[in-house]
Amino acid sequence: MLIQEKIGNLHDPGADPGAVPHVGANSDPRGREIDWVELEWYEADKRVLRKRTRSGRDLALKFLGASPAFMQGDILYASETHLIAVEILPCEAIVVMPASALELASLCYEIGNKHLPLFWENGELLAPFEAPLFRWMTAAGYAARKEKRRLLQPLRTSVAAHAHTGGAGSLFSRIMQLADPKE
Repeated sequence: MLIQEKIGNLHDPGADPGAVPHVGANSDPRGREIDWVELEWYEADKRVLRKRTRSGRDLALKFLGASPAFMQGDILYASETHLIAVEILPCEAIVVMPASALELASLCYEIGNKHLPLFWENGELLAPFEAPLFRWMTAAGYAARKEKRRLLQPLRTSVAAHAHTGGAGSLFSRIMQLADPKE
C-alpha cells in the first residue's frame, strides 16, 4: 500500500468523538480496527520508508515534499472498518529534570553542540541514550537517569548555523545571559 500523506491524528480535537485510544489499542471510538505501524524515533522525519504494520500489511511511505514529521497517533489510512496509525516505539533514553533555566540552557547547549537530538516532555529534557553523554552528564552533576521512553516531542529550532569559535559573543554566552542575567 502506498501512503503519501497523513490524514489526521487520533489525538486531534476534530478526530472521531469519544475517548482517544491509548497506544496499542485495537480499535478507535467508532469501533474500527487500528493497525499500528511502528516507527523508531529516528524514522519520524524520514520521507521514504518501507514498513510493515503489526497485522502484516506492507506499506511504502513516500513523502516527497517536506519531512512528514510523524507523531504518535498520526493516521495514514482510514476506511469504514480499519485505520493505520503511527506508533513511536519506546527506546533507551537519558532523562533530566533541569533544576533551573540556567541548567536547562547549559544542557541544551552542551547536547546541541554534540549535534544530538533533544526532546521535551512534561518539564523533562530527553535524549536518545548514549553512554558517553550519560557519563558526562552524571560527572557534571546533573541528575540524569536512564529510562525506556517514547521520544515524542522533538525540540525544533530555527537557529542559524554557527561557528565553534567561542568568545563573548558566542551563542552559548548569549543563552547563558538570557538564562541568568546576573552574569
